[in-house]
Amino acid sequence: MKLRIGIFGGSGYGGAELLRILLARADVEIVFVTANEQAGKLVGEVHRNLYELTELRFIAAPDEVKSLPEVDCVFLALPHGQALEIAPRLPAGVRVIDLSGDFRLNDPAEFLQHYGREQTAAALQSEFVYGLTEVNRDKIRSARLVSNPGCFATATLLGLAPLAANGAIKGRVIVDAKTGSSGSGAKAAANTHHPQRMNSFYAYKPFTHQHVPEIEQLLREVSVVREWTNELVFMTHSLPVARGIFASIYLEVDEANRMSLEELKDLYRAYYKDSTFVRVVEGSPDINWVKTTNFCDVGIAVRGGSVVVFSAIDNLVKGAAGQAVQNMNLMFGLDERAGLMLMGSNP
Repeated sequence: MKLRIGIFGGSGYGGAELLRILLARADVEIVFVTANEQAGKLVGEVHRNLYELTELRFIAAPDEVKSLPEVDCVFLALPHGQALEIAPRLPAGVRVIDLSGDFRLNDPAEFLQHYGREQTAAALQSEFVYGLTEVNRDKIRSARLVSNPGCFATATLLGLAPLAANGAIKGRVIVDAKTGSSGSGAKAAANTHHPQRMNSFYAYKPFTHQHVPEIEQLLREVSVVREWTNELVFMTHSLPVARGIFASIYLEVDEANRMSLEELKDLYRAYYKDSTFVRVVEGSPDINWVKTTNFCDVGIAVRGGSVVVFSAIDNLVKGAAGQAVQNMNLMFGLDERAGLMLMGSNP
């Protein structure tokens, strides 16, 4: 029997990737996909990569969600703030995966500070499981509500989790992360439009990026050997490419946890032994090799007590839609990899 899926917000890049991944699956039926500005248009008219691959049309999101067709799972691929309004009105039996930041933070004060709005669905917030699949796999399996991580958070946490879980990190952690222009969404703005970025390079949101609190929140949860109290310095940069996130994570390990490069790689391989989509690579990862895939490639360099972890993902797949589908697979008892063994291209 096919899983019946609804997508709120199908006209943006995240929604487009959900459609690309799910339309290829024989065990899934997309029952509806909303996009108010594109209502009535064929999906393939709006997303030309899907031209003549589906007869599905966008619909306008109704005021009353109960009027929508019955589904098993809903993806909310909407701008920040909109899931707060929709999620509480969805039927109790429907499983929900939210790709926005509306339900990532447990602390309402942090949510207000970083997203500039009140957490108006606080009662529902407590039911959401943070959807970093490789770390929260068991919780996701039994969840009805999942909050998909941010793209920067995904790359950073997959790079840091093994060392944090082993209590090996000493002192300050510096994350230097770079993203392609698709991370700013499908609608152009003066400083994020690709023609402005393609020959440019700059930092943005220093010390204030909204993914910082979710990174710190999960690091506190995984740090069972030693409490996470480390200072996190998180800097984001605009990369002149369309897709991809590359994070360089600089840290020190204490004397008792100094390891050779091979020992560090063995630590990461052991931590991710059940995680097909995290690959420990030789040298540096390259965003070219993870583009359009659900893989996170991790590389490591070490000199004495100084360690650099490199992490590369596709921001729209592993950083958004792919990870969301990975979580859907777990929530419905399917193979976690179903529909996601997507290969990159060369070049």
